[in-house]
Amino acid sequence: MSKKQLSTFEREMRDESFQKQFEEEYNDFVLSETIRSLMTNEHKSVRKLAEESGLSPTVIQKMRSGQQEDVKLSNFINISHACGYQVILEKSNQRITL
Repeated sequence: MSKKQLSTFEREMRDESFQKQFEEEYNDFVLSETIRSLMTNEHKSVRKLAEESGLSPTVIQKMRSGQQEDVKLSNFINISHACGYQVILEKSNQRITL
């Protein structure tokens, strides 16, 4: 029986510092892609979304491009609401709308 060879990614993920950095960057990527999708689906420009969410165009652009560090939950909620979405926390049969 031979051992399955690990991929480069699998080997790298064994390193705690690599794994932590990957997870942080992946979360930033997912957030920026979510904002891009919301904007695309609702045909919102950066300026229009900024106006409707009460945020500056610079903040919207930075969030959309993944350059905004430490995104505030309130900013994400405002963007979601401006695009007609709600943010919901769900656990088992319990739901909380933000």
